[in-house]
Amino acid sequence: MKREAEILRETRETRVELRIDLDGEGKTKLETPIGFLNHMLDQLGFHGGFDLTVKATGDTHIDCHHTVEDIGISLGQALLQALGDRKGIRRYAHAYVPMDETLARAVIDLSGRPDFVFDGQFSTPALGELQTQMIPHFFKSFAIASKSTLHMSILYGQNDHHKCEALFKALARSLRDAVARSDSGSVASTKGWMD
Repeated sequence: MKREAEILRETRETRVELRIDLDGEGKTKLETPIGFLNHMLDQLGFHGGFDLTVKATGDTHIDCHHTVEDIGISLGQALLQALGDRKGIRRYAHAYVPMDETLARAVIDLSGRPDFVFDGQFSTPALGELQTQMIPHFFKSFAIASKSTLHMSILYGQNDHHKCEALFKALARSLRDAVARSDSGSVASTKGWMD
């Protein structure tokens, strides 16, 4: 059974076309007006081991908020759709990722109950066109839309580029493990379903 999804999200502020294949080869094709976000989405697909295509436009003449948020929402919706009833996945996973002086952690539960907790600080207002305040907001938008519980932390670090990249790689690695097929083929919950 293929675990793929396509999302088209179109508002008066943005247009996002997103495709994901959870059992891909880590190939990405990314066209957004936010160069640093393209770089981070590339890390997400590659280190997550899934194919990811994103084509997005938005009102970046105002700022990056709507575009970043709607890409996060679209990614979450695509994950939710690709997983279907979530039978036969590991469900829980975590990853620690070092990037030079920085260490980041992501812990995820594909539970059907959305929540998001973030602990970390950035010292600069932006990385390229990506406002650093939008980094946790991207992850929150993703978590809520995918109905996942996601805890992310910057444990320590100095360089904001490294902090952001370590977070995206940590999410990628934890997602890779959480969506992996389990031996049981059943729902990973004593309730018999997830949410």
